[in-house]
Amino acid sequence: KVGMRNFHLIKHGKVIPAINVDRLWSLVSEQTRQYYKENTDKAPVIDVLKAGYMKVTGKGVLPEQPVIVKARYFTKEAEVKIKEAGGVCVLCA
Repeated sequence: KVGMRNFHLIKHGKVIPAINVDRLWSLVSEQTRQYYKENTDKAPVIDVLKAGYMKVTGKGVLPEQPVIVKARYFTKEAEVKIKEAGGVCVLCA
């Protein structure tokens, strides 16, 4: 015998789809982005889970526009970049 037995093996059980910070605005239409660029008293809510992603990673540059991002996981770099742009990171279970 070789290796260890694993009863009820679930392959790909730990796959976490991720999206980079620079692609966050692609989840929202261009009209929405222009609207919130002019009306700075509000910030758009980007729900990453509805788009099929779970994790937000910190690669790329985020425009200087506040945004509320809802996701299950954030890397430290992503959290820093979102907060520097004036946004908020919201954890969803």
